Amino acid sequence: MELQQLRYFVAVAQTESFSRAAVACHVSQPSLSQQIAKLEKQLGRKLFDRLNRRVALTDAGRMLLDQATMILSAVEDTQKRLRDADDFQDARLTVGAIPTIAPYLLPGALKTFSKHFPDVELMVHEDVTTHLIASLVAGEVDVALLALPIEDERIETETLFSEPLRLALPPGHALEKRRRISIEHLRDERFIVLGDMHCLGDQVLSFCRVNNCGPRIGCRSAQIATIQELILSGQGISLLPQMAISNQAKATAKRGKGSTPFAGEGPIYREFSDAPSRTIVAAWHRHRYLSIAAQRFLDQLREAHKGSTSVSTKRRGAAE
Repeated sequence: MELQQLRYFVAVAQTESFSRAAVACHVSQPSLSQQIAKLEKQLGRKLFDRLNRRVALTDAGRMLLDQATMILSAVEDTQKRLRDADDFQDARLTVGAIPTIAPYLLPGALKTFSKHFPDVELMVHEDVTTHLIASLVAGEVDVALLALPIEDERIETETLFSEPLRLALPPGHALEKRRRISIEHLRDERFIVLGDMHCLGDQVLSFCRVNNCGPRIGCRSAQIATIQELILSGQGISLLPQMAISNQAKATAKRGKGSTPFAGEGPIYREFSDAPSRTIVAAWHRHRYLSIAAQRFLDQLREAHKGSTSVSTKRRGAAE
């Protein structure tokens, strides 16, 4: 049994396709198929059931997948440890972040890190939570910035800070001049929310439903910036994270007085009673080796957000 055979086997198991696995492994499909057949012969067990347009693991295949993943992880961890022992600054660090965090936190964090460790090669992986967790498990991402809850027991998390969600309104909206806004005032409003794959969209909808507030969804989007523009055009309201609001305010202030305004200057933001919040965490695989570069990046995040929240211990699971 060879390591390359195990890599090919895991790739086929993950993609459920010999052709896609071959592309992922940068090898021809006949070569990959030959190595899988050789592995099956060596083990004396059939590892895959060949279906019409996909392949599925047999019982023996599922048993091997767990072991193969552990073996490949151990080999990869050993390689990382050896590279770190030589010179960690020549290492590569892959940082993941969900789209509702990436454009607001990553640029500054990566700029600071590069200033201190200019020889570390930085890679950014922006994706939704479920995909980033899969990437952490697969070892494709070293550290990810996510929002709770994280329910995978293989993932270790450390709270960085909590931030409130604010009510975003189009200019001139009737609620703009109210001194106190509650969930009751939102019952008949059209909401603009993030798509199904985004945890922030789920959080907003869950908050509304728990409080018997519909909601009535006007449209969905994949980007906060698009939601802000739709609100500005009067298409509805939404609940958006503080970091997105702060980022917009910084951009406006940077242009300064007397500058030409952008077409979309931004919605009006208001606090309201019992507003939800979200908890931002750094996440990594609890059983994989955390490289020195990853540890330094985590140290930087801790320092940057020190005092931002009363909770700073390692944790996983449900949102606070």
